[in-house]
Amino acid sequence: MNERFTKVKSDSTQFWKSRTKKQKVAIIGTLIGVIALATILTYFSTRTKMVPLFTELSATEAGEIAEVLTAQGVTYEIAPGGTNILVPEEQVDTLTVSLAAQGYPESGEINNSFFTSNAGFGMTDNEFNVIKLAATQTELANLIKQIDGVKNANVMINMPEQGVFVSDTGMEASVSIVLDTEPGHQFSSEQIATLYNLVSKSIPNLSQDNIVITNQYSEYFDLESASASNSVETVEGQMQVKKTIERDLQRQVQQMLGTLMGNDKVVVSVTTDIDFKQETRQEKLVEPVNEENMEGIEISAQRITESYSGVDAASGVPEAETGTDNMTYRGVTSGDGDYERVEETINKDVNRITKDIQESPYKVRDIGIQVMVEPPVADDAASLSDDVRNDIEQILSTIVRTTIDKEAAGDLTDEQIGEKVVVSVQPFYGNDAPTAEETPTIPWWVWVIGGILVAVILLLVFFIVRSRKQRKNEEELTIIEEQEELRVNDINEEKETEGTIRRKQLEKMAKEKPEDFAKLLRSWITED
Repeated sequence: MNERFTKVKSDSTQFWKSRTKKQKVAIIGTLIGVIALATILTYFSTRTKMVPLFTELSATEAGEIAEVLTAQGVTYEIAPGGTNILVPEEQVDTLTVSLAAQGYPESGEINNSFFTSNAGFGMTDNEFNVIKLAATQTELANLIKQIDGVKNANVMINMPEQGVFVSDTGMEASVSIVLDTEPGHQFSSEQIATLYNLVSKSIPNLSQDNIVITNQYSEYFDLESASASNSVETVEGQMQVKKTIERDLQRQVQQMLGTLMGNDKVVVSVTTDIDFKQETRQEKLVEPVNEENMEGIEISAQRITESYSGVDAASGVPEAETGTDNMTYRGVTSGDGDYERVEETINKDVNRITKDIQESPYKVRDIGIQVMVEPPVADDAASLSDDVRNDIEQILSTIVRTTIDKEAAGDLTDEQIGEKVVVSVQPFYGNDAPTAEETPTIPWWVWVIGGILVAVILLLVFFIVRSRKQRKNEEELTIIEEQEELRVNDINEEKETEGTIRRKQLEKMAKEKPEDFAKLLRSWITED
């Protein structure tokens, strides 16, 4: 085997060396072209076009359909979001009929239009009540979807059985609603009150106390808390405001750091100290218009000038009367002379400011943000660089500085801000979960390339063997031609006679049919 391999190797090497440069380039280009063409043909021939089989499914129902398809050996894909299932295009119709026979999908809705097309005389009261309840749930869910911020709604109504007699009192009706809300949407108190009123008015004799509304994050929408949130004078309202502020800050920090590090590598906790002391006061301020000279603004001015010359002119000292701006003369005597009087009156006013001040219903007096970060390498805390940690602390410090009320807390130094921020870098052992071991699978393209290489090797071996056979045949023909040239006529060529012919026949018979030849000899011996 080694000798054959060595000989094949030497023949291949000799064959390759005997080729010209152009032939070598042509062979390599041919091999590359064959491989590329085979790859393209394999890709397009094996590629399967996937089209939607069902859309807008629930996660539970999508999982059930996926299990059915797996059991049937059907290739499928689940689109991002987990609500759409894709299957090969040529199998869509067959799978639709097959799954419909098994009762999939089950997410069909029963609304009020069902009665117009399916109600009949053969329907019993129990069937009618069940269908009516389902239609009511569907219609109520459709109404809730119209509210801003609600993507989807699931409604469950529990209706009590009606008693036969008037005196029979049964259980009260109750409704449970789970909302699929848009991320980050905050419902106002008016929206929550609208939800409760919408549900209570849609079902007869339903008390608002028997309505439970929550969302996909298990956040409970309480009507009393929504009503109390309008007034921070109550304890419930203050706690709701505090919870809302902490939740908004926590979501803001979680979203920001989750984008930086990954949502599963960051845990955020926010605590706040809220001052709910309200103050209403009135300030009456008097300020000069010109603060440099401490003077008011002139609003009016009056100037009077009197003069007289002749006999009996008035003379004396002018005096001002108390409480007036007019000037009068005391001790006037008569005589010859001149008389002159100048009177000037200026009225000035100042700024009179009246402020009715009502403080905000609450102030953030203090805040603390605690963040736990898992390093990129879970077991190595040093894998998180100091620059990233400083950036996280700087981001949290900025949030704290802009959130705390300046009047309540005063001017805070960087050290005081740093004391309100804690960043802990630790591995998250709570996230450890057993993961199924993935069985390594060889990609299909490896098989394709391997098959192409095997085909190329077989072609090379075929060409080498064929070239060797051709060379061997050429050598044999050359030898035969040389022997023919050296061949001479036999001088002692025997002339064939009847005896020689018979002898040759007997020799041929003895070689080919020894048994018949032996029988012939025995018969001859017996005759003799």
